[in-house]
This record gives sequence, C-alpha cells and structure tokens, in this order.
Amino acid sequence: MDISRRDFLKFSGGAVAAGAAAAGVASPAEAAKRRLQTKGAKITTTICPYCAVGCGIIVHTKDGKVINTEGDPEHPINEGTLCSKGASLYQWANNPKRLTKPMYRAPGAASFEEVEWDWALDEIAKRVKETRDNTFVEKNAKGQVVNRTDGIAHVGSAALDNEECYILQKWLRSLGLVYIEHQARI
Repeated sequence: MDISRRDFLKFSGGAVAAGAAAAGVASPAEAAKRRLQTKGAKITTTICPYCAVGCGIIVHTKDGKVINTEGDPEHPINEGTLCSKGASLYQWANNPKRLTKPMYRAPGAASFEEVEWDWALDEIAKRVKETRDNTFVEKNAKGQVVNRTDGIAHVGSAALDNEECYILQKWLRSLGLVYIEHQARI
C-alpha cells in the first residue's frame, strides 16, 4: 500500500473529527428521556466548584433535590463541556455518604460527633477571635505600626467569584492576616 504522509494525516484527522462529532450527539431516545427527567424542574446556573477555570453548569432540581447537572452551552468558558470532575457533580450532590452537618472531635476524643451549625459557627468565631487576640502584633521590632496577626492563615477557594474574593480579602485583611493564599495559585 502506497500512502503519503499527507493522505495519512487527512484520513486520521477525518476519523478523529467524525468520532468526536458522533460522541457528542445524543440519540433521539436519550434526548427525549433527559427532557422527561428534567420536566418541571427548577433550572439554576452555577459555576463548577473544583478548579479556577470557572466552567458554567446547569443544575436541575425538584423538591429540593438535584436531579441532573450538565455543562452550560451558553457559558463562554466551557461552552457546555465539562471535565470528569465537573461531570461528576450530580453524584457528589446525591451521595448518601456526603456530610450534611458539621462534625467535631473534642480534644482527646477518639471519634467525631455530629454538632449543630449554630454551635460550630460560634465555636469557629470564638477560636478565631482568641487566636487573633493572642497573636496580634501592633508594632514590629523597629517600632513601626503593623497591626497584624501571625497566628492565622487562609487558603481560598477557586470556586469563589471575583466579588466574593474581594469581600473575603477585605475581611481577612481587617483581621490583620498577612498569610493569605488562593487555591487557584497553588
């Protein structure tokens, strides 16, 4: 068989394009099933919580339960596509092993116990204030005013949008934190 390099590339490119096009087309039966499954569901658009790309996701909910997630074809970043982690959001939201209440392990305890949200948030606030008060530095060794705390650090989340990051940064800086990092940079 005498095949040129150019012919090989044409054939390979055509086969890859045809395979990709076929993989993205749902059969009429599959499309009808999805329409029936999501009929009457509330549609909410959101951003994928995993990485810093910010892919758009459409979430269908009925009776407060997620029944379907899919890529948002109108989103300018992902145009309807999702990576394997983004595509698994449905399973993440509906996992029976997913924690829905805060868990607390007391000092010296061998296991975690379920606690109420109000108690957990109050405890976090109390410990942040206590740590800040105990590690707050008003002036450095040169006598310059620094107003910082070296006892608390923060690592942000790529799931936050610009506005949320801005508000979070303002709050953290107001506490005097200097060790602030963001997951998108790590």
